[in-house]
Amino acid sequence: MDEVLHARGHENVSAAHASTFEVTTDDYLTPAGDCILGIEADRAPADFDDEFVAACQSADATITATFEVAEQEGDEAYRETVTGRGHPDLTFESDRSAVGRTSDYVDDRTVLVGAEFAAEGFDRELVAALAEGADLTVTLTVERDA
Repeated sequence: MDEVLHARGHENVSAAHASTFEVTTDDYLTPAGDCILGIEADRAPADFDDEFVAACQSADATITATFEVAEQEGDEAYRETVTGRGHPDLTFESDRSAVGRTSDYVDDRTVLVGAEFAAEGFDRELVAALAEGADLTVTLTVERDA
């Protein structure tokens, strides 16, 4: 089961945060937002399908976030995948941001916990493309262990 968000990069994308990564519907990014990979997302967790949310609320769910920057004039396409897990306390109520966390902390923005890595672990070429304003597609996929 998938949910897809479309966003874009920004000159202040640094992907330096050690414990989170984020995509936001905000139309701006300050240098302090070092976990943010994309802005102007067309959707937020509050928009996700109820069935997807329910699947993510299983402690044995595996949630994969795939970040893709399409090939553009002379530039390569980039793809990065981060795997985490679900949590019974995930609410998907935020109408602003989707956050992946390496920890087990959960708030209304959290879409996965126990991520393999955070923003600082993303491929630097993908980050550079986002810092140049590239379009970003984020696909969240949930699978529940039977």
